Amino acid sequence: MQTNDNIESIMGNPRKAINRLAFPTILSMLLMFLNNLIDSFWVAGINADALAALGFISPLYLVIIGLGNGISAGSNSLISRYVGASRFEDANNAVVHSFILMVIVSVIVLIVGIFFLDDLVILLGAGSVKSYCLSYGTVIFLLNIVFLAPNVTASVFRAEGDVARATNPLILTAVLNMIIDPILIYGLDLGIFGAGLATVVASFIGWIWMLYWIYVKRDTFFKFKFSYYKRKMEIYKEILVVSLPAGTEEIIFALVAIILNYLIISTAGVSEVASFTIAWRFICIAFLPCMAIGIATITVSGVAYGARNWPNFDETIKYSALLGLAITLLICAVFFVFAYPLCEIFNFQAGNMALVVRSAEILQLLVFYNCLISFGATAAYTYQGVGSGFKSLALTVLRELVLSMAFAYVMGIVLNMGVFGVYLGAIIGMNIGSIVGFVFIWIFNLRFKHECLT
Repeated sequence: MQTNDNIESIMGNPRKAINRLAFPTILSMLLMFLNNLIDSFWVAGINADALAALGFISPLYLVIIGLGNGISAGSNSLISRYVGASRFEDANNAVVHSFILMVIVSVIVLIVGIFFLDDLVILLGAGSVKSYCLSYGTVIFLLNIVFLAPNVTASVFRAEGDVARATNPLILTAVLNMIIDPILIYGLDLGIFGAGLATVVASFIGWIWMLYWIYVKRDTFFKFKFSYYKRKMEIYKEILVVSLPAGTEEIIFALVAIILNYLIISTAGVSEVASFTIAWRFICIAFLPCMAIGIATITVSGVAYGARNWPNFDETIKYSALLGLAITLLICAVFFVFAYPLCEIFNFQAGNMALVVRSAEILQLLVFYNCLISFGATAAYTYQGVGSGFKSLALTVLRELVLSMAFAYVMGIVLNMGVFGVYLGAIIGMNIGSIVGFVFIWIFNLRFKHECLT
């Protein structure tokens, strides 16, 4: 099977490959983040209960997205390693395995939506806004495949180095959702159901664009044909070994927010949570470039590892970490300098200057939370790239839950430093965890060097 320019690009200079894959992904992630804020804006216009319902359903929606991200990471990792080893027939087979796995997961989510969504809503404590939750959540669960399929398809495009086709449909999805939301919610008077339907329709249209390239133009490197399928349990295992830990990371991020909210309430009261929530949005934005670079790192490190090309593997680790560090520090510096006007923009409670001031103070402290995150993220995503998903998960748990939350608890509660101690502890723990993670991947890198040279 002959290679093409996209395949050659990810097998060549790691710096160019990461730049080519990462920067468009950063744009698509920023648009998706903005899209979530706009969803909240339009739903807030219905009433407060509808906005609350969106907040209750959001964690369940993120779990679905996390499942898609997990399968995507597993597919990307395995296919990239096959590409690096020039095992293109196995790569095509892995593409089909990925989609079969995606359909199985989609059916499971569908069954959960049909039989257990009502119970999940009650379990989340959303009984008072149950009708709104079900109106929004039912369409999301029943048609969950339109979220999983584009994610998995994009991962295959990334594995073949076709960054435009991996990101442009996702950008289109975000833009369409912004446009369709008010039309369905208010123009057609569908309310919160319209918000859920807009999300589904926008995602489906983005996927249709991907299918056009695959089955109409037929100019993709991988052909997505069932005729390539030769069932191998080893392929399913290889995908799941990365998919399960990668999907679990979404749950970890949610747990971190829950624990921080609890510690903040314990040390400063409920009002502090509102200010923290505004500041936390910016911290999440600052992490997006590291995620995008990390997704690129899965592909480039996987190709280098599959090809047993240690120089490219080594360069991938170093460049990913330093590029992520440079971009993150730049964003954090901007957030520190412009904290007050930025928090005022995100303050939807007009006239509450106390909230703006406190949010800005928290933001100027929490920018240090992400200072060294690029090192930890590089380690985690590189482990995914080489197929060691559980090592990636272990580093994330160590960084996010064990060290960051433990330091926050000890400094805030045990040492009685109050909410400042919570924030400071979280910062110290996160940065230590990031360095520890990078030490582990560097040791792995040196061992890989020894294997390649002997």
